[in-house]
Amino acid sequence: MELVDFSSSVWSILPPLLALGLAILTRKVLLSLSVGIIVGTLMLSDGSVVTAVNYLLDRVVSLVYSVEDGALNDSNVNIIIFLLLLGILTALLSVSGSNQAFAEWAQKRIKERRGAKLMAACLVFVTFIDDYFHSLAVGAIARPVTDKFHVSRAKLAYILDSTAAPMCVMMPVSSWGAYIMTLIAGLLAEHAISGYSPFSAFMTMSAMNFYAIFSMIMVFAVAYFTIDIGPMARHEKLALEQADSTENLEVSQGHVRNLIFPIVALIIGTVVMMMYTGNQALAADGKAFSVLGAFENTTVGISLVVGGISAVIVSTILIVLARNVSMADYMKSYAVGMKSMLGAIAILFFAWTINKVVGDMQTGKYLSTLISGNLNAAFLPALLFLLGAVMAFSTGTSWGTFGIMLPIAAAIAVNAAPDLLLPCLSAVMAGAVCGDHCSPVSDTTILSSTGAKCNHMDHVTTQLPYALIVALATTLGYLVLGFTKSGILGFVTTGIVILGAILATKNR
Repeated sequence: MELVDFSSSVWSILPPLLALGLAILTRKVLLSLSVGIIVGTLMLSDGSVVTAVNYLLDRVVSLVYSVEDGALNDSNVNIIIFLLLLGILTALLSVSGSNQAFAEWAQKRIKERRGAKLMAACLVFVTFIDDYFHSLAVGAIARPVTDKFHVSRAKLAYILDSTAAPMCVMMPVSSWGAYIMTLIAGLLAEHAISGYSPFSAFMTMSAMNFYAIFSMIMVFAVAYFTIDIGPMARHEKLALEQADSTENLEVSQGHVRNLIFPIVALIIGTVVMMMYTGNQALAADGKAFSVLGAFENTTVGISLVVGGISAVIVSTILIVLARNVSMADYMKSYAVGMKSMLGAIAILFFAWTINKVVGDMQTGKYLSTLISGNLNAAFLPALLFLLGAVMAFSTGTSWGTFGIMLPIAAAIAVNAAPDLLLPCLSAVMAGAVCGDHCSPVSDTTILSSTGAKCNHMDHVTTQLPYALIVALATTLGYLVLGFTKSGILGFVTTGIVILGAILATKNR
């Protein structure tokens, strides 16, 4: 199928520009991505509807089935299966009463406000598999405990929101990690980059995701040192003045092990399978086994599926042994869990599709000629961070921002500054999380308010000062990284600016 060449045409920016503009105006990511896809398809087909339909069908089918190889696209299919398993697991943990059981257990052992806040923050190291799961599950677990020690609901919502996406975006064993690595794999293949595997590229990008790293650090600093900035100080003062309003917990028929064992099974099952598939790849190349080598050559999709199946099986066994869930409720959990993931899967499909369209339009190649001639490439990481933040703020979704911005950022960097490829991709990831944090229409922000049972706008206004401090520091960090090509100097700069901003705010 012969396509129109837009590599040197200003019109190559129209499809992604439409997607970005409509996303900002309508805040409807799927609609915006659809318009960008359709317009790009028609342009590539020179206005021929028949050719456009055939092209689009070919690209969509290739997402799940490779006609050339005559086999399923294992990578994409496995990611979809993992997301469905993740939804099922979340529903099973809820119906088994394990969330409530953990709350009862924790309430008997924590003795002070600081401990309650740190407990809520530390739970992300258990529930990092998905931001939705984290916000709702940890909210239900931690809320009775934080209420007991008069921690404001706004502070709990901030802890939930500012640990959810930052942790998920940096962890390969999460729905976010799986999604991003799938996009990265496509970008590396698109630009014939062989110096990185999707896994090694992802881990390198995570180390340069200054916003996510320092958002996490900020949460623990706020929890430990009681750093209350702006409206948060008022909410914390009101919470301390209120009479004891601890919720009376109903006696749960669940068990703490029903929460812990499935999560452990997910992690162990995934890691073991990653080692196995990585070792197979090493052996095929005649290389000796090593842990790092196995991780760099692993097949992430099937590893996540095995981990997800292991977690669902363990959760099912525990439910059977406890005999506290009816067969009807157990089966209903499957439908409810899978339904909860349909939105994420839809965004994933549309993101994959526009990735292919933008690649065929060669949008990044054209933009890179403009940037390389008129803008110092050292500014790219900072500019992409800010653009990603604006995009995610306007649309309320990190995933949609990843789908639109990562292909563009990769193409620009490959042509204008190849040595800044991973910093540019990392900057997009950081900006997407930043905008998602600040946005009142973000699903994660809404779910964090829901999990903490906090007024939504109270959560948005109390979290915003912390997010803006980290965003300002991150922008400066990426400027330093761009000019020095040193991730370490960028990291140090970000940390110093945040520390200075906190001290200045505290001394006012």
